[in-house]
Amino acid sequence: MNLLIQLAIFLATCLFIYRQVFQKESLSMVMQSLKGALSDPGFNPGFKPGVSPGVSPGVSPGGIGVVILMVVNWSLEAVKWKYLIGKVEEVSFFKAFQAVLTGVSVSSFIPNRVGEFFGRVFILKTASRIEAILITVVGSMSQLLITVLAGSLGLLVFIPRYLPDDRFSHGYLYDTLVVLVIILDFLLVTLFFKISFLAALKERILRKGLKGLRRFFRIFAFYHNREMATVMLLSLSRYLVFTTQFYLLLVLFGIRIQYFDALVLIALIYLIMAIIPTIALTELGIRGSVALYVFGFWFGRALPMAGDHNLGVLAASTILWVINLGIPALIGAVFVFRLKFFRKMND
Repeated sequence: MNLLIQLAIFLATCLFIYRQVFQKESLSMVMQSLKGALSDPGFNPGFKPGVSPGVSPGVSPGGIGVVILMVVNWSLEAVKWKYLIGKVEEVSFFKAFQAVLTGVSVSSFIPNRVGEFFGRVFILKTASRIEAILITVVGSMSQLLITVLAGSLGLLVFIPRYLPDDRFSHGYLYDTLVVLVIILDFLLVTLFFKISFLAALKERILRKGLKGLRRFFRIFAFYHNREMATVMLLSLSRYLVFTTQFYLLLVLFGIRIQYFDALVLIALIYLIMAIIPTIALTELGIRGSVALYVFGFWFGRALPMAGDHNLGVLAASTILWVINLGIPALIGAVFVFRLKFFRKMND
């Protein structure tokens, strides 16, 4: 039975990646554009000191950097999960890395990447799987919190910078938004660092009924402020890694944008993506559409004649998905065969 489930996940992942890579018109267009650009003698990917426009610099250090940062990105996530899951079972970094990639693989065909929670815990040998799922949720919430914090701050910069003529950009409406964002961000951070209150809350909620669930809520009392700060720092590091990847790809595809402007726009894109409920089969298309919409404001301000720059943004967004999710999902599909879905344990 284990083998059948493993084969089903492996085939589902491969089918999903195949459909995204070979049956998406937008991706096909991007790949044709990239192939044509690389064969063009005048193609100058990225900033490279000493190379003038129109001179082919060879292999782009930015492109290599994006691939290297992909490994850094998922390594940081593995370190974070290893740190969190250590409360219930000690795992090696390599095993944590396998679990993370397996989660990416399983989540590729499950809505809103819920599969990450289930893909990881089945690699554990002794820990309660329900507790492990809750712990994995804590790690995911820290990443979501960083996305919301960065996106909300990016929104406060975006409005006056890119909507200067909008009435909302001036006066009490914008000031009210600033206050609301500050209050909301403060509350979210406070709740995250005080997550242990859930352990106390369960005593009242589950005192009379559902006593079997009470033991699983104890995990929320495992982590103290210093540990939660460490988790937040690792999540912030991941965020900076994949936003830098996005920026490097924008430069690679000819979008000459300052790093600060890129961070503001990328933060807004990830915030919108976090809010929009998606399923894996449509995520790539939605991601590209959101990126084009947000960067459209920058084009209107910095490049009134955007021309093919829309394709550059679409290409950067698409290639980032392939590198950060497509490739890891395929690698994780191999590790699926290490999962144990059935064991003698009272979860």
